[in-house]
Amino acid sequence: MVKFKEDWYKLYHVHYQQYPDDCIENIYWLEKAAQADFCNPQFTDAKITTEKEWEKYRYLFQMHINLKLIEQHLRLGRTYDKKCIYFYDAPWKDEYLRNMEKALSCYKAGLYYWQEAKVWQEKANSASFNFLFITAKQNWEDERERIAEGKLDYEKMLNREIERLEKNIKELNEMDKKY
Repeated sequence: MVKFKEDWYKLYHVHYQQYPDDCIENIYWLEKAAQADFCNPQFTDAKITTEKEWEKYRYLFQMHINLKLIEQHLRLGRTYDKKCIYFYDAPWKDEYLRNMEKALSCYKAGLYYWQEAKVWQEKANSASFNFLFITAKQNWEDERERIAEGKLDYEKMLNREIERLEKNIKELNEMDKKY
């Protein structure tokens, strides 16, 4: 029975060849994980022995889920994104515009999850957790540290994609329907 955050997270998976349906499925699992309750600390993948460890584990997990949601929205957006506009794209203008609007909504959704991830990262990075590391979840700790140092900045990436996409949409809208 899938009941807890950890159970929903286990349903998330990445395929070698990821199609839009796979991304949408993963977004669903991750959304469910974000909303669910945590399981008892004795059933987590990490060894939790103190309340402080439990608190930090929860913050890191929420941050990690939001980062994975960003990644899935980026993957989904890229399937609908038209990177470059050429003069011969005019006959398919309407189709491209519909797809680019989908891509734009995916990238903008990613910005929401980035704000959420930063909130959880700040909580996990508080001074009360200095010298406390969840070693079983080292990749989560690494993500937290990379965000704190500014080395992991999805906002910059998403804004760059949104800006490029809006420019392409504008260029496509100005184009005639024939070439």
